[in-house]
Amino acid sequence: STHFCESLCINPKINLPNLDKSHRTKRQSKKKKMAEESITTTLTTPEKQPSPEESNSTQQVLARETETPEKATETDPSEAPEKEVIPEEHQQPKVTETETASTEKKELQLELGDDDKSQKEAAEEEKKRIPKNLGSFKEESSKLSDLSDSEKKSLDELKHLVRDALGNHQFGSTPKPEEEEEEEQVTIWGVPLLKDDRSDVVLLKFLRARDFKVKDSLAMLKNTIKWRKEFKIDELVEEELVDDLDKVVFMHGHDREGHPVCYNVYGEFQNKELYNKTFSDEEKRKHFLRTRIQFLERSIRKLDFSSGGVSTIFQINDMKNSPGLGKKELRSATKQAVELLQDNYPEFVFKQAFINVPWWYLVFYTVIGPFMTPRSKSKLVFAGPSKSAETLFKYISPEQVPVQYGGLSVDPCDCNPDFSLDDQASEVTVKPGTKQTVEIIIYEKCEIVWEIRVIGWEVSYKAEFVPEETDAYTVVIQKPRKMKPADEPVLTQSFKVNELGKVLLTVDNPTSKKKKLVYRFNVKPL
Repeated sequence: STHFCESLCINPKINLPNLDKSHRTKRQSKKKKMAEESITTTLTTPEKQPSPEESNSTQQVLARETETPEKATETDPSEAPEKEVIPEEHQQPKVTETETASTEKKELQLELGDDDKSQKEAAEEEKKRIPKNLGSFKEESSKLSDLSDSEKKSLDELKHLVRDALGNHQFGSTPKPEEEEEEEQVTIWGVPLLKDDRSDVVLLKFLRARDFKVKDSLAMLKNTIKWRKEFKIDELVEEELVDDLDKVVFMHGHDREGHPVCYNVYGEFQNKELYNKTFSDEEKRKHFLRTRIQFLERSIRKLDFSSGGVSTIFQINDMKNSPGLGKKELRSATKQAVELLQDNYPEFVFKQAFINVPWWYLVFYTVIGPFMTPRSKSKLVFAGPSKSAETLFKYISPEQVPVQYGGLSVDPCDCNPDFSLDDQASEVTVKPGTKQTVEIIIYEKCEIVWEIRVIGWEVSYKAEFVPEETDAYTVVIQKPRKMKPADEPVLTQSFKVNELGKVLLTVDNPTSKKKKLVYRFNVKPL
């Protein structure tokens, strides 16, 4: 992502206040006088609210909304209970989020005029076209102890049949004379059959794919192992295949439940050179299929097949600029790949999310939808262009979502020395015609670095530092800037704090649409 930092800093010569007892007591009393006509969302850690005595993470938070009285009541500092506050070393900042009325609403409404109305109408039309989730899907447990009695019985029966098949060498291997009395050894996705509990999880996938019909499940298992030998899967995994599809299919991050996320970006095939290089003849289409199978096999072998482990993948299909069904070579290769996956990779998809969905795909779904089982339908998620990021955030935290899809995570090839996938982000909905201020109270000398974005922008953004001392100057870090949709998606800024105070990040949403604000920060003590 492209980083931007436009700053106008005023650095008054203010000495860091002496944190003796009397100063700290006065500072606590001053804070109690502050009130504002606003609705305040106070963020606390899941355990308890951060206080000056304790150092708590402000990244994982619980929201509590309170309404501030219209007029704050003046309190005599001498009557307020005094409490000595001793800051701990490397104390984490405290974060609050405040919502007030937009100050730019009327101005922007005049600028937008009919454009805003047409955008709302387009969004409503898109909402009507996008199919809703049909039923709720809860992934079946991979814990063997959670199986019902009938499911346990089916698993035991399948294990018995598999053991007989291994003993009779029915999985396709030809034993040597000295091995005729030995049981056949079969490994699938790195898991040897019937050697430990991981094998039970593998067999459960075949049972669920065949509605726990034992004989059908055994037949599917045999066909899969036969195909794997014919395709030479184990050798394929070790090969060094060359392709230019690293932007077409890639793994990136995990969802909120720990499933690895796979992105399929079909719009990349609008590049004619890449399309011809991949699909122009039968040999190239075979190579494409081999590279995709290799990618899938390597990804599956990183899954956890232990009882209760995560052994499924969250699939995201980006349909933006997809070539569509008119490209017969792509259609043929896709059909072949789908058939192979259905026959030989059962129950590996946790959810299938389709984002930036075009009209033609909705027509296609309308045709095939009636032939899908309710269970299969419940795994599907659809989102049009205007709702793609919001939909992804329901399942994946913003710090895990790539920048191009509305998140904060940069490509692994890029360098982001300030943040990683482990640095959690916070989400705030900025309602139409409101202004949201993120207040980060600093308790020590430090350098604070933050990333902030609003999906689609169309807002005004500013950042400033307000010292605790009443006679100190406010420092403008970012002067008010009207952010447009074409502007850089993520702003990264930093500020060195040499005195106690607070950093204020303010987003003003004058539009008639709600906006999603995403931010995170790190603090480096000086």
